[in-house]
Amino acid sequence: MKKLSDSVSALKGVGARRQKDLAHLGINSIQDLLTYFPRRLYSSDVVTSPEQLSGLKNKQRVTLKGIATNPTLVFYGYRKSRVNFSVVIGNNPIKVTFFNQPWVKKRVHPQQTILISGYFDKFSQSVKSPRINSTVVYPASKEVRQATIKRLIKEAYGEYHNLIKTYVPPLIQHHYRLETEQTMIHDMHFPKDRRAEQLARRTAKFNEFFLFEMRLQVMKQIEDRHRGVQIHYQADKIGTFINRLPYQLTAAQRKVIGEIDHDLSRPVQMNRLLQGDVGSGKTIVAAIAIYATITAGYQAALMAPTEILAEQHANNFVKVFQGLGINIALLTGDTKPAARRELLPRLANGQIDLVIGTHALIQKGVKYHRLGLAVIDEQHRFGVAQREALRKKGHNPNVLAMTATPIPRTLALTAYGDMDVSIIDQLPKGRKPIETRWIRSKQFPNVLPFIKHFLASHQQIYIVAPLIKPSEAVSMADAETIYKKFKEYLAPEFNVGLLNGQMKDDQKNQIMRDFEANKYQVLVSTTVIEVGVDVANANMMIIFNADNFGLSQLHQLRGRVGRSSKQAYCLLVADPKSETGKKRMSVMERTNNGSLVSQEDLKLRGPGQVLGKEQSGIPQFKVADPIADEVILSCAQQEAIKIVSVKNWQKQPINRELVRRLRMGRTTTVFD
Repeated sequence: MKKLSDSVSALKGVGARRQKDLAHLGINSIQDLLTYFPRRLYSSDVVTSPEQLSGLKNKQRVTLKGIATNPTLVFYGYRKSRVNFSVVIGNNPIKVTFFNQPWVKKRVHPQQTILISGYFDKFSQSVKSPRINSTVVYPASKEVRQATIKRLIKEAYGEYHNLIKTYVPPLIQHHYRLETEQTMIHDMHFPKDRRAEQLARRTAKFNEFFLFEMRLQVMKQIEDRHRGVQIHYQADKIGTFINRLPYQLTAAQRKVIGEIDHDLSRPVQMNRLLQGDVGSGKTIVAAIAIYATITAGYQAALMAPTEILAEQHANNFVKVFQGLGINIALLTGDTKPAARRELLPRLANGQIDLVIGTHALIQKGVKYHRLGLAVIDEQHRFGVAQREALRKKGHNPNVLAMTATPIPRTLALTAYGDMDVSIIDQLPKGRKPIETRWIRSKQFPNVLPFIKHFLASHQQIYIVAPLIKPSEAVSMADAETIYKKFKEYLAPEFNVGLLNGQMKDDQKNQIMRDFEANKYQVLVSTTVIEVGVDVANANMMIIFNADNFGLSQLHQLRGRVGRSSKQAYCLLVADPKSETGKKRMSVMERTNNGSLVSQEDLKLRGPGQVLGKEQSGIPQFKVADPIADEVILSCAQQEAIKIVSVKNWQKQPINRELVRRLRMGRTTTVFD
């Protein structure tokens, strides 16, 4: 009995070697083969009408789509030949001649729709240097050619098309005017015209997003079935804590706090991503969640990606929780053995309320008494295994992940689709927008007097370079050379420090402490300062070879300044040679909005580079694009949420094919 899950080896001519070659293309089953869609079909600039034809210029490179006439093959001279036929568009025959390619006659059939590329001769109404285009183009390989893929798809469709079922429920299909699954697959591979291909591609995009979102919603249902730590926090204490803060929370912060408090009070595990621009006040929101957890008699842990950031968090939380009787501990790889031996028993017996640290928090031997909340700062810096290890340190503790990396909504829907997302989209009152300027390298000497004047106002400066040391391989600024030049230029009035990622942790921490204490007025560094460094008196950021960094990374670096009521500046020194590089610098000058920056970064570089391929979690869709097809993605997500919100949705006859397809995709299910 045939099934779509049958191996491709069921088809003619697919032996062990061909099966292995197809597997390298991601084709293992008949289902894989039928949904191995072409990259493109008809280009938007294909000439298909007499009106388009009349608008062509002489010797213009074109692609014509029309009906072929009967080809004729003529031999002349020694081994010379020509194949003649016409491509008819409307009532206009365009002559085509292939010289010394007799095999073309077998490829052209009368009344066949054909695509011909070449140079249009307006006077003779012919195509010079013609080439026959395929109406469909598949991703192929050296081992598996286009012709082989087409033959196998045609055979598979002929033998298995009756087994293709539509899994999108009928009401959704009707509402969005979608094709049936069988029609969609047919017209993706064998469209009769461009409109058929467009309808099929639109349906394929929705179906792909819908199936993905359904799998995410099923995963969330599984998580919701697991009881989490329910935090019966003391609301009056939370209110008093908020009222005693030396500033007012923004409306966005209050909204997010409400969402987190609601999650904490439920008997299911919180799994929430807190997204906010640099300086938007995520840390105080996390502090309120931590305090709520502690008032209920539970412990909290905060994991940061670097020891500098962990130590900074520890110092800040000591100040924030001053006078509240909360025991705070710092645990990093730099913690001395004696201090560690004293700390671990106190953590295990509940004497420590809040522990802050790096990956040391998840090491073997670290035990918690009653872990109720795990906060993960700059969560994209941690691998999935590290995040999961922190969760396992308690009995389904609530998880609050934080990130200042601006993530466009489309990526949040895909990379973090299994998490609830809270966004702080306001900056605290009194903060001034950072003034960003892009200058060429040759203009930098003109800025030096302004730098001295700025330092004379008792403010500090970060200077960032892409390299640590000079390199023969690439011509870019390096931290060591810049450090020497600025040290010489600014002496004896001002002190300059040097920081890079190759230094030992204790050395890096000491340099940062000295900078924070204003022992250095200028800190020359690599991107080690990108995350979490918080020195309110540092109000200028200078970035050399700025075009070497991604927009989101530049935005993160810029966010190290502007943390007080004083005007802050960001100076981008760059000589971009490409138009893309120039656009990126212009974006940074134009806006301080992290969401806009990330959207532009996404357009220019793609999701893998924006978030990092290993950490991004961005699925590889076959035809859909989460950036270009954001509206379709949103609609698919809404429909998936509606379906799973209905009790026993998986047992309803209308969802039978959907459930079968989810099972076929080996999704962990809640169907039983």
